[in-house]
Parts: sequence; C-alpha cells; structure tokens
Amino acid sequence: MTKITPIFDPQASGRVMRVAAFMSGSGTNVIRLLERERELENGPSGSPFKVIFIFSDRSDGVSAGEKIALDAGIPYFSYDVRKFYALKGLKRATLTHEGMAARREFDSVASRLIKAFDVDVIALGGYMSYITLNRCVNVHPGDLSLLTPDGKRKYVGDHAVADAIANGETSLRASTIWTDAGVDTGPLLMVSNPLKVELPFPLTDLLRDQLAFKKVVDEHQRHLKEMGDWKIFPLTVEMIAKGRFSLDENNNVYLDGRPIPKGYRLEE
Repeated sequence: MTKITPIFDPQASGRVMRVAAFMSGSGTNVIRLLERERELENGPSGSPFKVIFIFSDRSDGVSAGEKIALDAGIPYFSYDVRKFYALKGLKRATLTHEGMAARREFDSVASRLIKAFDVDVIALGGYMSYITLNRCVNVHPGDLSLLTPDGKRKYVGDHAVADAIANGETSLRASTIWTDAGVDTGPLLMVSNPLKVELPFPLTDLLRDQLAFKKVVDEHQRHLKEMGDWKIFPLTVEMIAKGRFSLDENNNVYLDGRPIPKGYRLEE
C-alpha cells in the first residue's frame, strides 16, 4: 500500500505552519502572501500559517524586503549573494563542485535562521538564487505540466515565458512546486488558470524584431504574475498549511489523498 505523508501536518504539529519568506527584488509575491495571511487571520478560523521573517539575497537597495517586513512588523535579514560570490571569484550560476560548495556555504546563513526560528516551510517569493535548502515551495512563470517528447519539463528557467511564446503556445500558466535539487524539477503542486497569448502581429515577424518580442514577453510576464503567481503562490502555502498536500515515497503529489500528477488546477 502506498504511504503518503502530508508536507505539513497541522494536527501532528499542534500549531500553525511557520513560514520564512525568501525574496530578491520587488517582493510582490511575498506581499500577496502576507495579505492572504491577514485575510485569513480576520476570518472565523484564523490563518493556518504565519510568516515569521523575510530573507533577501540582496543588500544593494534593490530588494524591497526591508520595507515589506517593517510594514508587516516582522524581522528582516539580508545577505548579498553577489558580493559573496565576487569575494570568492566565482560565478553565481556555476554548478561545479566548487560552485555548489560555495552555494551551500551561502545557504548555511539562512539555514541557521530557519533553525533558530523553528520554520516549517520556506516560501520562495521571487527568490532568484539557486538554493540548497530543503522544504521550499516555489512559484514559476511556466506550465510545468507540459513535457518534451523525452519526458522533461518543457518551460523551465528564467526564460520560460519567452520560450513558450516563441514556441507558439496560445496560453501561459504559472506553477508552484515543492523544490528538489534540480532547477524547476520538483513535485508539481498547483497550476494557474491560463493567460491567453496575444501578439501584435504574426509570430514569425515578431521573432525577427527583438525589441518588439521583448516587449511582448515583458507584458505577458507581468500579466501572468498578476493573475497567476499572485493567486496560486499564497493559495499553495495556505493549502500546505492545512495539510492538504501530501507526497508519497516517489515524490508523487496528492491533494486530500487523491493523486494529482499534473498539479491542482483552479478550474477544478
């Protein structure tokens, strides 16, 4: 018999799920997560999760984390990943043995915070760094249920929206995953409603004009964040906190005990 285990079990824990929000830039996903927490807190049952602190990998004034944390009345921590790698003479994206060792060293700072604050789940709300920490939920601007003929996820990485539009997709979706050691390879939790792709002129002509193509990609990415990320990211955290998402020994995802191989969809 298949054994499934909740990502978070509120009954066994006897308390609300404690969340650390990680971010890099504007933090709009983190803002939506905090807004959802407040909405639930004002409801009859209260919020099943609580954001304990915010962590940013930028200390150069670009990240809005400090203001977001100040407004929410929670602690804020930052540790600049760019300066960290520069001091070591390494590129951030390197996945060599030396690069991964440096990544784990960088993450050890956040790891100590996670332990000190007794955090259950890390919510990656626009956190742009590769991460070696466990128990993370991430939101991605691509439909991770779509696969290539060899079974790999079709739209991963930083250019997922551009790749989907260039490939002729007629709609875009955002996804949430329970992260693993790969890039956008973790168990798929939720997929947003579709955003229709609307082009100003035929795709073949658009691909010849790099500036026009970039503008189209940026517009679609912004709209997808608004109607995709901002909805499924806080909802996924909420559903994890309620004990609704589970995994089996092979990291297959279940919702309320039912297998969902292509993720939970808001239309369902």
